[in-house]
Amino acid sequence: MKMPLSALRRPIGRMVVTGLLFLTPTLVAAGETTALPPVSTEVFGRLPDGREVQRYTLRNENGMVVKVMTLGATLTEIRLPDDHGGTVNVIHGSDDLEDFLAGRVPAASVIGRFANRIAGARFRLDDVEYRLAANNGRNHIHGGRTGFARGLWSGELRPAGEGGGPAVRLTYRSADGEEGYPGELTVSVTYRLTADNELWLTYRAVTDKPTVLNLTNHAYFNLAGEGSALDHVLWLAADRYTPADAELIPTGKIAPVQGTPLDFTTPTRIGARIDQLKPRMNGYDHNYVLGTGTAEPRLCARLSEPRSGRVMEVRTTEPGVQLYTGNHLEHRAVCLETQHFPDSPNQPQFPSCVLRPGALFNSVTVFRFPAR
Repeated sequence: MKMPLSALRRPIGRMVVTGLLFLTPTLVAAGETTALPPVSTEVFGRLPDGREVQRYTLRNENGMVVKVMTLGATLTEIRLPDDHGGTVNVIHGSDDLEDFLAGRVPAASVIGRFANRIAGARFRLDDVEYRLAANNGRNHIHGGRTGFARGLWSGELRPAGEGGGPAVRLTYRSADGEEGYPGELTVSVTYRLTADNELWLTYRAVTDKPTVLNLTNHAYFNLAGEGSALDHVLWLAADRYTPADAELIPTGKIAPVQGTPLDFTTPTRIGARIDQLKPRMNGYDHNYVLGTGTAEPRLCARLSEPRSGRVMEVRTTEPGVQLYTGNHLEHRAVCLETQHFPDSPNQPQFPSCVLRPGALFNSVTVFRFPAR
């Protein structure tokens, strides 16, 4: 039985609203009070074919601001208050659509159908072999040459108060055979900002044929807003990882981090042991094992930046998290990509990433920024 599209949404109806005001949080500066809408939308720009890219802005009463655009369901900004009455953007992004189109900034986009790598750009499912785009040497990575990060999603605002804060849901329909994957897939991600400075990412998907699915957001964080991220301090709730070969394809084994430069089970400066990694590594790009997936998101990581005092906590329902230290950016960012394990379609001992008709894919990741 095919899961209906209605399973992806609650019965609230579709809203197409510009500058919608649900609440009236205020900012106070120099004795003045300015009301700002907690949810608003704008035309961010146009694609070369003329299609509009919308951008949505979410705000809470603490001064936190989140902006997300429909191209790739991409976070363009996560702004936190600074000590001077302004805000600091703690992800790599841009206020100019052309920067994303030209690839000048790393994008905090939704990655799919399969985040991370698939060996040989192929997998077998129900005795059928599927061949994917080889866009990482002979392997497949992050959904291929087009993928979810380059698609134009449709957006709808969600009312403030429902689920704890203003939100926007973005939806994408992936055709049967797109990038070689089987099944027509309808996927949504809801970004929700709470009064506790939590950004909730809720992914849901249904398919009309058996397929594989692994979704994440590839946000590049720097809690100082600039400079190197190697002085950030990281704690991970993971005492195991999946060793990989020279092409970063898992060997199939699961190994302890104890006694290796991968051990972040106690808070450690990210750059403290980076030079102890194997010579082929320019930094961290490793999948950590959190255990089996869970129904409710549990704490898996804590990242802190000593100079600013900013902290980010990560919770997820996923069984793994990829630590990537922005190696192509000279370590100016840290990615914590909650996910299923790389190459899971070819590794039956790993947690399954198969989605079948009639089932609902449901995954939640939460980024929390405690008040300093």
